[in-house]
Amino acid sequence: MTASRTLLDRRRFLGTAAATVGATLAAPALAQSQAVYDPTAENHETTEYTNDRRNISSFRTLDWRPYFDNTANGAVLVDTISRALHFWSEDQTVYKLYPTSVPLTADLTRRGRTEIIKKVEGPTWSPTPSMKERNPEWPDFVPAGPDNPLGTHALWLSWQYYRIHGTHDTRKIGRKSSNGCIGLYNEQIAELFSLTKVGTQVLLI
Repeated sequence: MTASRTLLDRRRFLGTAAATVGATLAAPALAQSQAVYDPTAENHETTEYTNDRRNISSFRTLDWRPYFDNTANGAVLVDTISRALHFWSEDQTVYKLYPTSVPLTADLTRRGRTEIIKKVEGPTWSPTPSMKERNPEWPDFVPAGPDNPLGTHALWLSWQYYRIHGTHDTRKIGRKSSNGCIGLYNEQIAELFSLTKVGTQVLLI
């Protein structure tokens, strides 16, 4: 084999290898197996999927314009179908996308426009009257701490009893698991807490 032929074959090999590696790195969401919530699975278990384009397309970045007239005081969009929360800062330089938990059933789900009226770090929790009626064994009050259903931070909405909050039970994120509120990982609610203010507009769809 000539030296020129050897060099040509080596270049072809390297080019093919680089293309293969490049394709793998360019499309990690399609190539890797991920754990996602499958609403059709028994007991709402998390299932493994590969190349599930439906999940990728639903959990995607969005533009604020179809949902808000402006971003005054910042804007939060909660999509209860894709189970995602979007945040835009007032000057639109900050955009965040977080996975969420959503209400268990349609009758517990509220949609429409509201706003943040209160911010609490280390929230306490008490069940609503309807929660207590459905679950009389629940405690009347839970102090702040690792057993608190609201996690480390909570954002009160103008709708009575509705919150965007953290959770110490990370299994709930990405699932239909709440009694009406929207849940985030504690690390992400802490970040959202720092970015929002009283008056930040919120839309649930």
